[in-house]
Amino acid sequence: MGRLVSVAFLYPGQGTQRPGMLHDLPWHPAVTATRAEAERILPGSSLRDTARALESTVTTQVALCVAGVAATRALAAEGAVPDAVAGHSAGAFPAAVAAGALTFAEALTAVRRRGELMREAHPRGYGMAAVLGLTVPQVRRVIGSISTDDDPAYLAVVDTDQQVVVSGGTRALERLTAAAALAGARRVQRLDIGVPSHCPLLGHVADAMADHLAAIPRRPLTVACVGGAGRLLRDSGAVLDDLARGVAATVRWRDAVGLLGELGTTLFVQTPPGHVLAGIVRAACPRARVITLADTDVADAALLTRRAGGRG
Repeated sequence: MGRLVSVAFLYPGQGTQRPGMLHDLPWHPAVTATRAEAERILPGSSLRDTARALESTVTTQVALCVAGVAATRALAAEGAVPDAVAGHSAGAFPAAVAAGALTFAEALTAVRRRGELMREAHPRGYGMAAVLGLTVPQVRRVIGSISTDDDPAYLAVVDTDQQVVVSGGTRALERLTAAAALAGARRVQRLDIGVPSHCPLLGHVADAMADHLAAIPRRPLTVACVGGAGRLLRDSGAVLDDLARGVAATVRWRDAVGLLGELGTTLFVQTPPGHVLAGIVRAACPRARVITLADTDVADAALLTRRAGGRG
């Protein structure tokens, strides 16, 4: 990459969804056009955001993709383009669209397939839980004390030094709550995710996704992309491999944010929904400015992006 990163766009993943998330997207002609395009590609994909609909991992992942691409296009229409993008879990798909590795149609089809494979692999009896207040080594020790061959648990996501997510069986996650509390955790919170993402239980899903994405043309990236393992992905082949393998690999968001900070990012813009990634970044990069489209007008966010030196 020939220059430092001034502006990075961030795309949240599963667990951040909320009822009304698509209907509450900022009003902008580009958002309207993106939703219409999504309807042509996957009928119903731009409208299904009720609480009941979002109980499905398939619907949630598709909705996150629509939201991220719509927000990116709205900002681009106002002259704001990032220097780099990073997506958390399923958020990596709209990030890949922003980076030029996928078309919107390819992303929607792929993320729907990803959700279907995850749902079919473990339709019940599994989930994820966030552990707050323990370091990664402490969480690893707790996992070692509760995980069994019949009911395993795995380190799935490292968001910060003391905010970690564990995937596994429901009974293992129940044991996690007690064991983590004994180890000094501030809180253990079950996430609104019914599948064991980012662990070896989804290894065959990663293989299937690699097969699915193998047919996608390799294109030059238009924007730098940071992958789920916290590494700079230098070509679209690396991005697509990260999309495929990431479903069964630990997400190292702490490292991704740290890398963006080291590259000189002064402005982070979180796309909808919510504020979760923004909160993590504020703690990791206190000198950077962090905004979200949940509480910043598109035109204002675009102006800040241009002033910060983004490619727009």
